[in-house]
Amino acid sequence: MHALPRFLTTPVNSIALPGLLLLTGLALVGIQLDLPTLLNPAATLSGPATVTIAPADFTYRLDGSVLRDGREVDAPLVQARLAEPLTIMQFQVSQADYARCVAEGTCAAAQNSGNGDIPVTGVNYDDATRYAAWLSQHTGQSWTLPTSEEWNFAAGEKVTDTATSVVDDDANPALRWLADYEAEAARKTAGGRFPQPLGSFGTNAHGLADIAGNVWEWTQTCHRRVRVDTAGTILSQTQACSIRLLEGQHRAPMSVFVRDAKSGGCSVGVPPANLGFRLVRRPSWTDRLLAPFHS
Repeated sequence: MHALPRFLTTPVNSIALPGLLLLTGLALVGIQLDLPTLLNPAATLSGPATVTIAPADFTYRLDGSVLRDGREVDAPLVQARLAEPLTIMQFQVSQADYARCVAEGTCAAAQNSGNGDIPVTGVNYDDATRYAAWLSQHTGQSWTLPTSEEWNFAAGEKVTDTATSVVDDDANPALRWLADYEAEAARKTAGGRFPQPLGSFGTNAHGLADIAGNVWEWTQTCHRRVRVDTAGTILSQTQACSIRLLEGQHRAPMSVFVRDAKSGGCSVGVPPANLGFRLVRRPSWTDRLLAPFHS
């Protein structure tokens, strides 16, 4: 009878320890040599300034048009926690940054274009996703728009709660109509309609600049119509991905092709003044490998 090869009879622990030491050594070398860059030799940009936020419990308003018993109601508050740290641009994408993508022929020109240190505005959802693809190619990283949930987590204390807090009265639906009208009138007086230089609106507790300032930011979240019960539990939902959510001074659903909300496309409410965006950097396998050594 032939003897088994030695590696098949070697105790697992005697293999695991050297393997672990090897991975640790490779990770430490990777940190010193900038492994992500070495694995992406075509990268030509180092990427924008970012803020990384550790997972934590947070509360935000459910997105979508929420109906209960066939009538629109305030969206319920939901408890959430992201599965992993969120790395998001510290500033909105600037005119100068976006202009590089336009110059290469990848991005369409913004309606409010230039080369300044001002957020690029007058861009639609498709413009934002094309820029994200361009930035991903030039950095060797993975950039996307945030979800509405991620944006609310990152915005933190800067999120404006747009709930009317009206107790719905079947006998007097005008109470909600009046509350909505008052909220819309207040929004018309909020802030200027021209984008200000990056950093003009300060930073929030996470270190993000200009969040919920005078630029509304595209997210990748589809607009939806949601039916809930009296406890706020979702009974059913219908998505409309030709409309995406903007987040800013208030949440706004917007058709993906719209660059200027004043021309139409916002399904309800005062149209957002300036449509811009910031991106989230998704972790690569190298990020996950090196993460324990950065903590």
